[in-house]
Amino acid sequence: MNKDYRLGIDTGGTFTDFVLYREGKVLTFKLPSTPHNPSQAIIKGIKTLKLDPSSLILIHGTTVGTNALLQRKGGRIALVTTRGFEDIIHIGRQTRKKLYSLIPEERHPIIPPQLCFGIKERIKAGGKIEQEIDQTEIDSLIQLFKRRNIQAIAVCFLHSYINPTHEKIVAQKLRQAGFLVSSSSELLPEYREFERMALTTLNAFLMPVMETYLACLEKELSGSKIWIMQSNGGFISPRTVRSQPIRTALSGPAAGVVAADYWREIFSIPQIITFDMGGTSTDVSLIDSGITRTPEMEIGGYPLRMPIIDIHTIGAGGGSIAYVDQGFALRVGPHSAGANPGPACYGRSRQPTVTDANLICGRLDPEFFLGGRLKIFPENSFASLQQIAQQLNKSVYETAEGIIQVANANMEKAIRVISIERGYDLRKFTLLSFGGAGGMHAAEIAEDLRLARVIIPNYAGVFSALGLLLAEAVKDLSLTFLSLLRETPEELLQSKFNRLSAQAIKEMQKEGFGLEEIKLFPSLEMRYYGQSYEIELPYAPPSNLEASFHQRHQQLYSYRQPDQPIEIVNLKIKALGNFPKIKLSPFPRPGRPRKITFTKQQNVYFHGKFYEAHVFRRQHLFPGINIKGPALISAEESTTFIPPNYQANVDDYLNIILERQRP
Repeated sequence: MNKDYRLGIDTGGTFTDFVLYREGKVLTFKLPSTPHNPSQAIIKGIKTLKLDPSSLILIHGTTVGTNALLQRKGGRIALVTTRGFEDIIHIGRQTRKKLYSLIPEERHPIIPPQLCFGIKERIKAGGKIEQEIDQTEIDSLIQLFKRRNIQAIAVCFLHSYINPTHEKIVAQKLRQAGFLVSSSSELLPEYREFERMALTTLNAFLMPVMETYLACLEKELSGSKIWIMQSNGGFISPRTVRSQPIRTALSGPAAGVVAADYWREIFSIPQIITFDMGGTSTDVSLIDSGITRTPEMEIGGYPLRMPIIDIHTIGAGGGSIAYVDQGFALRVGPHSAGANPGPACYGRSRQPTVTDANLICGRLDPEFFLGGRLKIFPENSFASLQQIAQQLNKSVYETAEGIIQVANANMEKAIRVISIERGYDLRKFTLLSFGGAGGMHAAEIAEDLRLARVIIPNYAGVFSALGLLLAEAVKDLSLTFLSLLRETPEELLQSKFNRLSAQAIKEMQKEGFGLEEIKLFPSLEMRYYGQSYEIELPYAPPSNLEASFHQRHQQLYSYRQPDQPIEIVNLKIKALGNFPKIKLSPFPRPGRPRKITFTKQQNVYFHGKFYEAHVFRRQHLFPGINIKGPALISAEESTTFIPPNYQANVDDYLNIILERQRP
């Protein structure tokens, strides 16, 4: 084996997916996740595939950071800030989700007030030092942190984005004392104290967790070249993740969008809705001639002020638990049965889930679950839904289809949020469906939303793991530069970008990339003077920027203010490290007409009726064939359901294209 063997591993809440690329061929594999220690499933999968870790380039999408934030299971941390500003992290923006509710919202701070410490220091808004740091205060805090068993410390001083001198002094002393340190000037040198402090604190919260996880992974995979996926669609080294673990908060779903954008380029499809339905959640994203990114995201009630692929996530997946609420309405999710105990059909519980409903309705082949490697028990699914059926006074089949319809409605709502509510016409979009459970729901969702068509890509069940092998090394850097556009000399703007570019190149060289392998993409965040939020545009001469900003503002908000001065807020650099991507080739068409044979027939319950459906194996598909519904196409890692009014065509890349049958 050699280092041309690349392995993408996506750890989800229910399954861990593997995609191995070697000698131009793709091999896929899937295992139940081990949430208590995600690395166990990774090690087991590598051993099952009989791979030598020292011969691998491994790119990993992980949910370790996401789960730690959502479950509040991070490290024991403290905050050091400017005296008098210790409460910023708890005050926030004083916004309320339920504006007219008379009941105060319950808040769960990630760090208690007694672990927020202020020290005497002050830097003015222009960067001038008004009060120097008292070194004895730092020494006293170090002793206090040791007594309280603090693991990581967030350091965020007022105006450190423009002058990080004091943060550097404190961070250095804390690191010398043996603490993990998250410094705001290193992570996010931008103005807005709350967002900067929140991100710095969340980063500190994850540092001990990620340090433990990466140490275990590197020990078990000694000799492997490991990269970790970020939320922005690019990967970074474990060294960088140790200091900035917050950048991995949505790494798994981001890889799926990267793969979808690769498909968009291959097939010249300008507009795509990605639909990634796994065992625990569903992630949707909109691609309009390119991946949509946002600097505004929230997780666990805290803002994530950093570039992230714009993904909307809901708690709806194959493992989502169905129940009847107090008003006798059928509900599905957001709670999930996960990998353990899993759906009732796994034989370890009696929890009715979406997977059990699909099994009862005949949308799964019980003999080919995970390629036949996981034995399931359909009788347990029937037993688990029996109680709900009695409560609703329905048959088990009607109840199962009701669960599917409720889950579909939840997922359709998520798609509307990122499309219709933003002014997009869904009739122009293609639904690209992937994830282990996506193919069983995609056709009905597309029909309800009037999407043009559905594509179930080859390797759909492990599509996010495939996306890891299609990603690039990425670094995002930013710098606050508050200045009116018309009053900013082009030479000054260029000098600021030169400084930021030099920093970006230095960071990429630390990741192991040569100067000739690095590409830089500068951009600016601007706004009309007096506004609170910005629009990002690619860097261009100031004379061109003004016209571009007015045009973009008109496109986004349907108005422009030509007489209003434009303010530059932040300068940004996106650095790409040239990393050879894998190449997927089309499959040869058969030389003479061939017919595909089905492996079995089974009953399918659809819209209140039973149908006899043919069951096909995905590995038997070849380009050019047509399958009319009702039918199932079973793969080792996923299943595609073709409803009675649909047909499936297989293209040269073995993608399944679902469209309504013509009369």
